[in-house]
Amino acid sequence: MALLEVKGARKSYGKLNALDSVDLVVESQQFHGLIGPNGSGKTTLLKCIAGAEYPEEGTLTFLDEDISTTPPAARARRGMSLKFQITSVFNLLSVYDNILLSIQASHSLSSLAGSRSRQELHPQVMDTLSEFGIEGRADDLAGELSHGEQQWLEIAMALAPGPRLLLLDEPTAGMSPEERRVTGDLLRPIKERCSMLIVEHDLDFIKDLSDVITVLDQGQVLDNGTPKQIETSERVKEVYVTRV
Repeated sequence: MALLEVKGARKSYGKLNALDSVDLVVESQQFHGLIGPNGSGKTTLLKCIAGAEYPEEGTLTFLDEDISTTPPAARARRGMSLKFQITSVFNLLSVYDNILLSIQASHSLSSLAGSRSRQELHPQVMDTLSEFGIEGRADDLAGELSHGEQQWLEIAMALAPGPRLLLLDEPTAGMSPEERRVTGDLLRPIKERCSMLIVEHDLDFIKDLSDVITVLDQGQVLDNGTPKQIETSERVKEVYVTRV
């Protein structure tokens, strides 16, 4: 079942065609990788899907609803969550409160009006922290975490409200090889409840994690297939040898 479908997406900035008739499908319970050289349109596509940008042409369908011009907050309420490359946790709040706020943001004001909301959400907060191995840092300020731990915290924040689709933009940027390995191990179990579209430059990481990979080049889809098919694609090899 198609969870997300992008058809003929176009987006330009002046004379630059960032996206040129891009098609992409993310299935339910699928990890979909998005790769390509710098400037190929990966982040622009992710922004159009999240609602940070709107395509000039084409349609975006999420859970059988046209969201091409739907505001970001409405997409989030429908079950979409995003983590951009630059970490944006609340450094002066505790790790615990970062997760708590991300959950509360998906609740109505009326449901949060009672003073018991923190108590009632405590098990969910701790389960989320435990899933990402940072429950022992719950009372520490988020700004005291290492770079890798801050990335894990922000992914946990994106997952805490229970989205159907998680969008990740280079989640392993700046991580050590061991942190990248751990990140893959932390993400794999979420497939049972959440699909993922992930942009990455680490080809080994995305190949090991993804079910399907789409390759963009100069705003167009160069190829699409399983990691093995992409690995042996002559068109992909040519682009990565000559332009990366």
